[in-house]
Amino acid sequence: MIEIYHNPRCRKSREGLVILEESGQTFKIVEYLKEVPSKKYLSQLVKKLGIKPGELLRKNEAVWKEQYKGKELSDDEILEAMVKHPKLIERPIVISGDRAVLGRPPELIAEFISK
Repeated sequence: MIEIYHNPRCRKSREGLVILEESGQTFKIVEYLKEVPSKKYLSQLVKKLGIKPGELLRKNEAVWKEQYKGKELSDDEILEAMVKHPKLIERPIVISGDRAVLGRPPELIAEFISK
């Protein structure tokens, strides 16, 4: 089952959702601001994405700038920050089995689901 980690207030996330809807494939929407993923899940997710936790961060968010910017954080501390403040998680993320893609730009989602 395909899942999209989605924030309905985010334009890129809404664009990614449209791509999934138009694909005709069955998928589940996870509003990660309401269903906050665990630190363990986020750790598994960054492995599926093939990135470091810092690459999944939204560093322009006010909470990042106010509480974390300029600090040397370990990967573990970055994951903890994302659990505490899920707005820091970049979106949209589409997951299918052991694969995942960050939909930035959203067109990457179309490529991902066509494989």
